Amino acid sequence: MGNEATDGRETADTRDQRDGTTDDGAVASARADVYGLLAATFDGDVESLESALADGTFARLADELPVDARTEALDRTDLDARALRVGYDNLFVVPGPRYVPPFASAHRDAPSESFDSDSPYHGTGNAGELLGDPAAAAAHAHAAAGFEPTRGDGLPDHLAASFEFMRALCEREATALREPDAEAADEVAVYRELQAETVARLDWLDEFHEAVERADSVEGTFAALARFARTFVAWDARAGMPTA
Repeated sequence: MGNEATDGRETADTRDQRDGTTDDGAVASARADVYGLLAATFDGDVESLESALADGTFARLADELPVDARTEALDRTDLDARALRVGYDNLFVVPGPRYVPPFASAHRDAPSESFDSDSPYHGTGNAGELLGDPAAAAAHAHAAAGFEPTRGDGLPDHLAASFEFMRALCEREATALREPDAEAADEVAVYRELQAETVARLDWLDEFHEAVERADSVEGTFAALARFARTFVAWDARAGMPTA
């Protein structure tokens, strides 16, 4: 992908409720742009994030959702890439009192095996696993689709990798929708089914957002970004993502 923040600025109106008047390919492309921006954000691409915050991309997208996504902290223009890097690393990279793991395996209630860990997100036998069942499920889906994530630090269930996968699936859907033949129609159905499965695996976003909100209670920018991600995915599952 090129500049995710630029792509996000070009996103079509996400309030479109698929009333039959909008080209499905354009809708899929718009959704791909938003997922691409989210992938960049939660992968620590602070230059793209700085640009998207500075020109109001996130605040505008949040305002377009038909629910309250609380945009106040997304209106800030005083955070440069350096400040965003410090905030991102403290929350999602460096183990410490504010650390919130950005991958699904850490948030599951029942890990696939018992192990010892000093992680604050691990109580023996109940949480904090690295590369657990969610990672295996994500890796299987990626392989089935011939997709290899470039984001997410090599963790298939990393939030950035999941959003990158959604972007790729939406882009493939948009391309197939422009081909009026039976083979393309079959491809669209496959891509939409994979999207539904991927969104279902993001059911830990609620817990993730709440954890980030507790850890980022002072600055609040990443808490607002996590809230936007949670809200957008919920909206997309309900109204933006077409059924197969």
